[in-house]
Amino acid sequence: MSDNKNLKLKVCGMRESENILALAKLLPDYMGFIFYGPSKRYAGDLLNKDTLKTLPESIVKTGVFVNEGVEGIEKICLTYGLKAVQLHGNETPEECAILQASGLQVIKVLHVDKAMQIDEMLKRTTLDRYEKVCDYFLFDTADMAWGGTGRTFDWNILKDYSSQKPFFLSGGIGLEQLPIPGFVLEKPIWGIDINSRFEISPGLKDIERIKLFKEKLNAVVS
Repeated sequence: MSDNKNLKLKVCGMRESENILALAKLLPDYMGFIFYGPSKRYAGDLLNKDTLKTLPESIVKTGVFVNEGVEGIEKICLTYGLKAVQLHGNETPEECAILQASGLQVIKVLHVDKAMQIDEMLKRTTLDRYEKVCDYFLFDTADMAWGGTGRTFDWNILKDYSSQKPFFLSGGIGLEQLPIPGFVLEKPIWGIDINSRFEISPGLKDIERIKLFKEKLNAVVS
């Protein structure tokens, strides 16, 4: 079984400078900024690139995109000094390969439901297409709309995960989901992605609750 002290923590949906700097003091491994216009947490003009420059090097600044296109993604990454991209849309393996070759960490999001359990995890159709052109998968709850849902999917689906590609676990994760079940830790899980369950309002995080989550995540597996 994996030791959950090695799990990375990713906090997504950040945009306000004061909140970003407060979170940075907790040293999450990844900090995510959403560049998808329809999102309630769209970073837009609220995100200050000078604030991002002050973040510790250990925090992987991550841009979240939906069908933005390689040129648009690269421009935003350059503007804000981003080191990773999280791709929620219909980005092709070819686009992922280009972004990865540019030096960016590529996190490809796969939306999980029962259909995925049958078609994609057991038959591995999608996994095989993206394994070699991304650094990590991120499993999130399927929804008709793009982006996060704030809902947790049935983690038992991960028992069928046969790839060795590391992955993030996402989708409505809060304090109630800790400790992470042993059968999940036996898989090549890389990190936990949190967002809406730790918000005061969209894009504004409760730092004390995140601190508590981080402490519990780092505790010994029960």
